[in-house]
Amino acid sequence: MAANLCRKGTRVIVYDVNPDPVRDLATLGAAASTGVSDVAGRSDILFTMLPDSAIVERVISGADGVLAHAKRGSVVVDMSTIDPRVTDRLAEAAMAKGIGFVDAPVGRLASHAERGESLFMVGAAPDVFDRVKPLLEMMGTTIHHCGGVGTGMRTKLVNNFLAIVSCEMNAEAIALSQRFGLSLEKTLDVIHGTTATNGQLKLAWATKVLKGDTEPGFTIDLAHKDLSLIVEAANAEKVPVPIAAVAREAYSAARSQGYGGKDFSAMVDVLCETASIRKPRF
Repeated sequence: MAANLCRKGTRVIVYDVNPDPVRDLATLGAAASTGVSDVAGRSDILFTMLPDSAIVERVISGADGVLAHAKRGSVVVDMSTIDPRVTDRLAEAAMAKGIGFVDAPVGRLASHAERGESLFMVGAAPDVFDRVKPLLEMMGTTIHHCGGVGTGMRTKLVNNFLAIVSCEMNAEAIALSQRFGLSLEKTLDVIHGTTATNGQLKLAWATKVLKGDTEPGFTIDLAHKDLSLIVEAANAEKVPVPIAAVAREAYSAARSQGYGGKDFSAMVDVLCETASIRKPRF
């Protein structure tokens, strides 16, 4: 996404704890930074995309974090998928310093992000949304303003609930089809012709695990993290989510078998290995 900003003529300052992507972006014209405080102090609009709630909170509101160095009137856009209650706290802390805050988690696949075709679920005040929208349009093709701050993150959890649980459901169904000795191609033809089909199986799996590619677009570790967020957020709202809880344990089992770094479509490979079933491949 940062690469798309560079290619479309935006002045971009970048920092990451991993220097490799910073070097890659520098070849596209981005300015490499020395750290979080430097990026914050030099930016009018600052994007963060980080692995979990604790890291986001530390980077944005920590003693030497973004809010300690950002300019009054600037905007922080968090694109991570985190606990929405953390989003609420960060927005309040930013507001107290005269800094705008946006939650804009990302939908679709890594391949869409590379092509500048991401989908964004945005929570922001209307005037702040108008400021960041042109940059989001450089990184994506579909931008949903879901409401005030926090609504983007909560929408992302609902979306990921369905995406991640359906991935486990697909894994169980396809593993069963292979135990039955059915043709993978014919089984998929039938599924895709009925209401049983879903986007994970029809779009993502066709280019990932079913072709033998389990290198991560979205890892099993991250899927497990998101299901934990979903279960915890639902518990906080007193909404029972037994299917999400069971699916989380399936992903936990996959992690225990060393699959955490694989694409989450590899859940079918986990099941097939466990049950000694031939892995489904085109």
